[in-house]
Amino acid sequence: MTQPLNVLFLSSEVFPFAKTGGLADVASALPQALKEIGNDVRLAIPRYGFVSERKFRIHEIIRLKDIDIPIGKKVAKLNVKSSFLIGERTKVQVYFIDSSEFFGRPGIYQDPKSKKDYADNDERFIFYSRGILEILKLLGWAPHIIHCNDWQTGLVPVYLKKIYSRDPFFKNIKTVFTIHNIAYQGNFPKETFQKTGLPADVFTPEGAEFYGKFSFIKAGIVYSDYVTAVSNTYAKEISESEEYGFGMEGVLKKRKKKFTGIVNGIDYSIWNPDTDQYIPFKYSVKTLDAKVENKKYLLKRFNMKFDPSAPLIGMVTRLVEQKGVDLVIDAFPEIMKMNVQLIILGTGEKQYHAKLEALAKKYPEKFALQLGYDDELSHLIEGASDIFLMPSKFEPCGLNQLYSLKYGTVPVVRKTGGLADTVKEVNAQKGTGTGFLFETYKPGEMVKALARAVSLFGDQKNWQKVMRNGMLEDFSWTYSAREYAELYTKILEK
Repeated sequence: MTQPLNVLFLSSEVFPFAKTGGLADVASALPQALKEIGNDVRLAIPRYGFVSERKFRIHEIIRLKDIDIPIGKKVAKLNVKSSFLIGERTKVQVYFIDSSEFFGRPGIYQDPKSKKDYADNDERFIFYSRGILEILKLLGWAPHIIHCNDWQTGLVPVYLKKIYSRDPFFKNIKTVFTIHNIAYQGNFPKETFQKTGLPADVFTPEGAEFYGKFSFIKAGIVYSDYVTAVSNTYAKEISESEEYGFGMEGVLKKRKKKFTGIVNGIDYSIWNPDTDQYIPFKYSVKTLDAKVENKKYLLKRFNMKFDPSAPLIGMVTRLVEQKGVDLVIDAFPEIMKMNVQLIILGTGEKQYHAKLEALAKKYPEKFALQLGYDDELSHLIEGASDIFLMPSKFEPCGLNQLYSLKYGTVPVVRKTGGLADTVKEVNAQKGTGTGFLFETYKPGEMVKALARAVSLFGDQKNWQKVMRNGMLEDFSWTYSAREYAELYTKILEK
């Protein structure tokens, strides 16, 4: 057991307060897991306009009201409010960075109506990053580690090193910067840099300048004490390949001695077929027969006939190129030739919406589509499907393949990022493995992997062995939390 530490965890979204994707789930579960193993962990998140003060019992901290935060030539007022993130076994204090000017809006990064990014996202997250450091001294609580996540928090390590390190209060604070998806970088015009109040040497190729722009994510990578990615393979991919690194591969390569991958976990209090409130028939590794009742229930909901010989393929995904949706659409005729049924839940780009809607009309007995996001249905698809298809072009960690393993829903995935780290290729003769993988990003390769899965489904004895293999894997947050705690200790010792 490592020495208990004070950890401030920073994220622009945290479930259940604000969520657009997997970052919110990580920023909720990891702080709780770190607290459970004995650390003093606190969270800081913007208080967006849609976050209900009544529902979450958010209250003002009187001494942390109307703090001046300089942004360029103007000064913005910051208030801090407080509440708790309450889990099954612990609760974590949450500080809400409050400003009606910057965060009192209906969206997190975009206007929900126009679907366009807020024009002042640079100022919003300058305000958030600098504001966090301003409040720490007023709170009288000095973290050993500030754990930053994605570009929205990328300026915190720079402010700490370039402005606040002169103050003895901040002198020994170390920073970890975690990359959840390097495709999203927070790159702004050079004029943004003038708003930060940082010294000129930061806006250089060795600092946070990126092809003439000011990059928040590059700032986090360059100025943090340690960088992590959310799986080992993804860390390797983004530091060694132009395809995956999105221009940051050279920067990461320079930091390779202080850069590692730590795979995400999942919260088994939420994702567990034995206790899941959203599936009508609970089951476990010892009661696998109940799983087929969920399949019948889901198929009936979509007016599809139950065929015990046809595996049900499920997908819960964002309908964007990253997730391999184009592969699925290109391979659709081949998939439909197989004795399978397919249900997709997702939302994303309109071009994919239109193509999938047309396919749903063409194959009504074999394919059902629901556009949008539905938390209850996502659980039901995991609990009912035989196969989960996840053919991502790149995947930093991925969570759905981890949910699928726990639910005995055999994943078919592309061998990339966290998918490569968490799914083991099936060997039916040896009775080993948890899923089916393909390497080359081509429709035909995906179809071959699916065909291997469909073939094994016909051998139910060995199929159920693979189901059980996956269900017995442990991707709970406790392991990841211990890895992070050991990393924090290593950084502080150095």
